[in-house]
Amino acid sequence: MRAPRGPRLRAPLSLRAPLPAALAAGLVLGCAQAPETPPDTGETAPAETTPNTLTDAEREAGWRLLFDGETTAGWRGYNRETFPDTGWAVTEGALVVGATATDPDAAVGGDIVTTEAFSDFDLRFEFMLSEVANSGVLYRVIEEEGAAIWHNAPEYQVLDDPAYIEMGTMDMHAHLTGDNYDLHASGEKTLRGPGEWNEGRIRIRNNLVEHWLNGTKTVEYGLGSPEWEALVAASKFAPYPRYGRAASGPIGLQDHGRNVWYRNIRIRPLEPVSLFNGENLDGWRVHGTELWYVEEGEQGGEIVSESGADAEYGYLVTEETYRDFDLTVEFKQEADGNSGVFLRSSVEGTTISGWQAEVAPPGLFTGGIYESYGRGWLVRPDPELDAALRMGDWNTMRIRADGDRVETWLNGTRMVELEDERIGAAVGSIALQIHDGGGIKVRWRNLRITTW
Repeated sequence: MRAPRGPRLRAPLSLRAPLPAALAAGLVLGCAQAPETPPDTGETAPAETTPNTLTDAEREAGWRLLFDGETTAGWRGYNRETFPDTGWAVTEGALVVGATATDPDAAVGGDIVTTEAFSDFDLRFEFMLSEVANSGVLYRVIEEEGAAIWHNAPEYQVLDDPAYIEMGTMDMHAHLTGDNYDLHASGEKTLRGPGEWNEGRIRIRNNLVEHWLNGTKTVEYGLGSPEWEALVAASKFAPYPRYGRAASGPIGLQDHGRNVWYRNIRIRPLEPVSLFNGENLDGWRVHGTELWYVEEGEQGGEIVSESGADAEYGYLVTEETYRDFDLTVEFKQEADGNSGVFLRSSVEGTTISGWQAEVAPPGLFTGGIYESYGRGWLVRPDPELDAALRMGDWNTMRIRADGDRVETWLNGTRMVELEDERIGAAVGSIALQIHDGGGIKVRWRNLRITTW
C-alpha cells in the first residue's frame, strides 16, 4: 500500500514488535484450502517442514525458491544494481523489512525487486506482520528513473488491517491485505494478526490475475480489460500511463516502514506447452472416419479437419488428460465451420462424454458451453458478442478450466463463464470436433496449454 505520507500514523500499539516466537520456531503453518482451490500436485509443502526449502514433488512441478533463507541472492534495490545496505536484513530465515531502521515508520531501505523478470507465474509467499505493518508484493514491475515502484506495478496489499481500520485516517476500500491496491477489494478472507504467519498467493496467466490469502481467493481481475481500464482511469494511477502495462517484470517487495517478515517465497513460471508439434498428429488419436491431416501454412503446420465420405461426427483427441488449464487455440473456418473444442472429455468410437466450447458459423453461439449426450446447452454467449467471430479468417479461442469454473474468450472478448459441479469433478482429454452433416472444413494451429 502506498498512502500519501502526510503526518505519521500512530496508534496506541507497540511501536516496535520484538522478533515473534513463531519466527524462531521455524515452522510452516498450514493453510485451510478453499473449495475452489485447484488440487495442484506438489504445490503446497507439508506442514512442519523446514522453511525456504522445496519438496521433491514441488521441484518436479517446476517450483523455484526466490529466497534461500540465508542471503539476499536474487534480489536488489528498485532502480539499483545492488541490494540496499540498510533497512532490509535476513533474520532467522526471513527477509525482514525495516530490520535495521531506528524509526519504525521510516522506510530507510527502499523497495526491492528480483533480479529476474517473470510474465505468467504462480507465486506463493509467507508473511508475518508487526503491529501497524504496511507493505506489499508488486509484480510485473517497470523500473523507471524518478518513479516510485507503485506508479507502474500492480500490488498485492500486505497490511495490519485492524490497526488501520481503527485509526480511520483514510478510506480503506481496496487498501487491505489481499486487495489489488486501490482498484479491487477483497471478499471474505481470514487474516492472521501480528506474530502469526500468513500465506499469500498471486497467479497470472494470460493477464488474468488472482490474489489469494490463506487458501481463499480474495481478488480476480483482468489486466487490460474494460473494467480494469475504467478503474485505473478513476484511480490514483490515472497520471501514470505505464501502470499495469508490462508483459513481464520483476517481483517487488515494498518498504513502507514497520517490520514485515517474508519467507518461503517460491514461484512456478507458467509457461505454455504446445499440444501440436506442427509436423504430424503425434500425441493425438483419431476417432471416426472423417479426415484429420497436417498441411503447411503461413505460420507453420496446421491441423486440417474435413468432412469425409461418411459425413459423420469425428474427433481428434489428446492422448494426455487434463484437469485445470488455460488453453489457447487458433481456428479458421473455411467451409461451414461447425466444430468445437472439448474439455475434460472421453471418447468411445464417435460418442463423446464431456463439454464443448462451441465453434460454429455466425449466429450459432461460438464460445458457448454445450454438454454432449447430456444436458445440452449450459450457457450461451449474448447474441451481440457474436460480432467477435471472424468467419473465414483466423480466430483465437481461449478456454480456462479451473475447478468448477469454465470461461471462454474469442479474439479477446469474454464470451461466457460458468460454474458447474459436474465439470469440476471431471478429468479428461482435449478434443477437436468435426460435426456431422458434411461440407465442413476447419483449420487449427497454435494449440498451447498451461496447466497447474
